[in-house]
Amino acid sequence: MSVKHSPSAEPRLLRVNIFNTSSNLSLMVAMNEGYFARRQLTIEVQNTPNSDAQRAGLAAGQFEIAHAAVDNAVAMVESAEQDVVIVCGGDAGMNDLMVRAEINSIADLRGKLLAVDAPGTAYALAAKKILKNHGLIENRDYGVKLAGGTGPRSAAMVADPQLAAGMINPPFSFTVREQGLKSLGSQFSLLGPYQATGAFVQRHWAVANADVLRRYLAAYIEGQRHVMNPLHRGEMIALLQDKFKLSTHAAQGTYGALVAPGSGLALDAAFSRPGFQTVLSIRAEMEGMWGGVPPALDRYLDLSHYDAALQMAAV
Repeated sequence: MSVKHSPSAEPRLLRVNIFNTSSNLSLMVAMNEGYFARRQLTIEVQNTPNSDAQRAGLAAGQFEIAHAAVDNAVAMVESAEQDVVIVCGGDAGMNDLMVRAEINSIADLRGKLLAVDAPGTAYALAAKKILKNHGLIENRDYGVKLAGGTGPRSAAMVADPQLAAGMINPPFSFTVREQGLKSLGSQFSLLGPYQATGAFVQRHWAVANADVLRRYLAAYIEGQRHVMNPLHRGEMIALLQDKFKLSTHAAQGTYGALVAPGSGLALDAAFSRPGFQTVLSIRAEMEGMWGGVPPALDRYLDLSHYDAALQMAAV
């Protein structure tokens, strides 16, 4: 496979901050398959414990690129007054509303605790919206407890009987099933289209490093294509087993979730405008922002780099 890039491109180190979940399999594959190296990029991966730490790190310049639920970028703009932009999509979240064994319905969460990463962003807001749709209101019908990113949160739910529910994505949504938790439904089935993971950066960095960013995104797109190619299914399941120490069953379930149409990885890491409209609408409703009316989507986007990268990506 040939890869086109500028002959004058200089080798660059990029620090990329992620949550250690299967949604970043495309990044891992792009590194393993040499898609970044062919574009003269070296990737340093940093794992974040939670979204607060990630947002603070991006604002402080501790890394160049963040991959996480894009609602975190919205929070940075609106709450921290940081000029960040979303530059590509990734997936629709693949979350399940996971609960302890004794919980048989959303109504059973009355008087219980919801485990979240940060209370006012992304999947916490999605969980609160799901519960509101079923008549449960925070602080009236249930409480919220901080439990970290998906990995720590899933472990906390298994260990702490007070944590009755939480939004959990693969592979942890499958490993916790093996430890006694169960699903009351996927976020996709309960809320519909949702723009979850994407990449976001400081706007000034994107402007100053457009060529580097576009090379990065082109390699990332190639990694996403590799993961989603059915010919690589066995290879991907084996990689998931090794990376996350999964059983065969959990690895197969995780890969199935990754490639599920609509709720899994997006083709070519495309950004979903309808899904992002859902993100902003949930924030407007649940946080009371913007007078309850979400702003124009483009306030948070610069997809010009993605569009250029898509043309660069090898077919």
